[in-house]
Amino acid sequence: MGVFGKYLKKILIFLIKIFLISCIFVFTKLNIMAKLRFKAIELAQSRKPIEIKEQLKRSELFGKNVFNENTMRQYLTKEAYKGVMSAIEHGKKIDRKIADQVSSSMKEWALSKGVTHYTHWFQPLTGATAEKHDAFFETIENGMAIEKFGGSQLVQQEPDASSFPNGGIRNTFEARGYTAWDPTSPAFIYGTTLCIPTIFVSYTGEALDYKTPLLRALHAIDAAATDVCKYFDKNVKKVTSSLGWEQEYFLIDKALANSRPDIAMTGRTLLGHSPAKGQQLDDHYFGSIPSRALNFMRDLEIECMLLGIPVKTRHNEVAPNQFELAPIYEEANLAVDHNSLLMDVMGRVASRHDFKVLFHEKPFSGVNGSGKHNNWSLSTDSGVNLLSPGKTPMSNLQFLTFFINTIKAVNNHEALLRAAIASASNDHRLGANEAPPAIISVFIGAQLTQVLEELEGVTNGKLSPEEKTDLKLNVVGKIPDVLLDNTDRNRTSAFAFTGNKFEFRAVGSMANCANPMTVLNAIVAKQLKDFKVEVDALIEKKDLKKDEAVFNVLREYIKSSRNILFEGNGYGEAWEKEAKRRGLSNNKTTPEALKARISKKSIELFEQMNVMSKIETEARYEIEIEEYTLRIQIESRVLGDIAGNHIVPTAVKYQNMLIENVKGLKEIFGKDFEEHASQQIQLIKGISGHIEAIHAKVEQMINTRKKANNLKDAVKKAEMYCNEVKPFFEDIRYHCDKLELMIDDEIWPLTKYRELLFTR
Repeated sequence: MGVFGKYLKKILIFLIKIFLISCIFVFTKLNIMAKLRFKAIELAQSRKPIEIKEQLKRSELFGKNVFNENTMRQYLTKEAYKGVMSAIEHGKKIDRKIADQVSSSMKEWALSKGVTHYTHWFQPLTGATAEKHDAFFETIENGMAIEKFGGSQLVQQEPDASSFPNGGIRNTFEARGYTAWDPTSPAFIYGTTLCIPTIFVSYTGEALDYKTPLLRALHAIDAAATDVCKYFDKNVKKVTSSLGWEQEYFLIDKALANSRPDIAMTGRTLLGHSPAKGQQLDDHYFGSIPSRALNFMRDLEIECMLLGIPVKTRHNEVAPNQFELAPIYEEANLAVDHNSLLMDVMGRVASRHDFKVLFHEKPFSGVNGSGKHNNWSLSTDSGVNLLSPGKTPMSNLQFLTFFINTIKAVNNHEALLRAAIASASNDHRLGANEAPPAIISVFIGAQLTQVLEELEGVTNGKLSPEEKTDLKLNVVGKIPDVLLDNTDRNRTSAFAFTGNKFEFRAVGSMANCANPMTVLNAIVAKQLKDFKVEVDALIEKKDLKKDEAVFNVLREYIKSSRNILFEGNGYGEAWEKEAKRRGLSNNKTTPEALKARISKKSIELFEQMNVMSKIETEARYEIEIEEYTLRIQIESRVLGDIAGNHIVPTAVKYQNMLIENVKGLKEIFGKDFEEHASQQIQLIKGISGHIEAIHAKVEQMINTRKKANNLKDAVKKAEMYCNEVKPFFEDIRYHCDKLELMIDDEIWPLTKYRELLFTR
């Protein structure tokens, strides 16, 4: 044989051993995965509802862990209290002396509640909240220690900003960022930590968070709306933007969720065949809430009460294991903070109940996804809702002014509004016949449409006494009755008027509400500012009376905003064609949609309203484009891993079992075996076809991903991921889902939809 032959034999034996070990490892791994699935199901089925005892009324719990106005009255000096309230109401700066008083009182209150640490709680451009805990504890001389918290620690901190998205705003050596106290949002205690809501800015002063532009936009709408209000009531000093969000979510048993690598890594299922029964019977919406879920909700609501989050409504949503939580309306900045806090608290409370909360807009194929409707309105410091009719023609004219200006603002900036809700996850939901389409339109109902048509016929220039009387009595005066009977609703509209507010229905469930609220308040502020200029010009140059000037301008706005108004079915192809004819954008993907953010028109808008500088706007665009790419990249890698390392080996294993069965039948029946093994042979061939397709598609996806990763241009990379990498997802999923129906349930490695969605 020779020396060479001996070595060759040894190498061959070694390779065979490696192969056998690999096979054993793969099969063992598969067995482990299948066992993990059934263990998770067994564990989920054994769970009992955790008993929740409520000893106090909700009203007694509300705000107990919040440094709110009531608490400040107890702990602050008169001087400090006035200083903080002045900052809250008028945006005045808090001087250092008052800051020291506030911090001392805040520390005293926090220590009485068992608090040991404090943190500046902020919302960087990651979509999540951020916090770095520091102890009150400080050492002093002679080995002694005290609890210390000064004004400087309250007002400002300097956390490392290097690991947060910045869009090229800062250099590497400018890693430091600044968090600055936002007194308009009260400090709160969660666990043993005092949380101080703050803004987050870079070393050079640009915004690195969601809160800073929102506060600027709220200031802009306050100034613009207050000026317009003075046409109707000279006593109005402040206009507040309010928000009522509706948080939808899925509640999945923790063990079942952890058994799915795709849920753990991406927040959604990348694979999984729809169950025989999903939501087609419409038996989930407003249905009886399962006991485990109900006790989770009760526990969550208690936590919310303590934190001052005014949650009020809970119910089953359309899909199985899908729910909704909604609060009472609040001032927009506070509402945004409360929603961001809620999403964090929900995760923690869910864990106590052995649940996992899924906020992804489309975690399961074949059933409804989740949104977060943003209900928006404006109100004066005198308590008047500007989007609600009054009892007099003058108050109704005020309503029409803000109503029509909002429609005009959306008409002018619909593409920017679409960009405000763009994300990789929301792309799955928009236009999926369960949510509004990607086309932004405004629904107002048939009766209000008729009111606008009548206003459109207003005479150009001065009105005759008869026209004035007719307008005020027969058009404007009848608005309360119109709204009383206006029961129209359109679930296919992205932006709908619902009686005393506008509902922005296209916001995704994972989104930070600050982004759409910043854009909405900014565009309406710009529109109201332009409106005032036009009305004042007519009063001064055309010698028109105030109400005549208002009517004339509103008439032109109605004419120029017709394109955005739509009452029909937003899901139909006909609307897509009609929207295109009207010149409305239909940006179905995030890379398409985000371009509106950096248009000349949008940059000028944000600069004019002092909401964001050009640098800040372009930075956010860069961050959002990069985030989109990374999310699709992660999903692609996870899908390739599951398909190649879990699904295909399982299919091969089952195929081998079938082959052994066919061999046995051949031994028994000889030449006639094919008659008895026809189904098995068919299955073997079918499995082979799907395995081949998965291998080919995964390989193609990986190669395409490699090409995309080599691109230097961030926008081109995002577009390639969107248009060339992402399409592989459905193809790979199709073949994997077909295998799920073919392979023995006992060895299938992934927890199935029927187990995820129907285990109580």
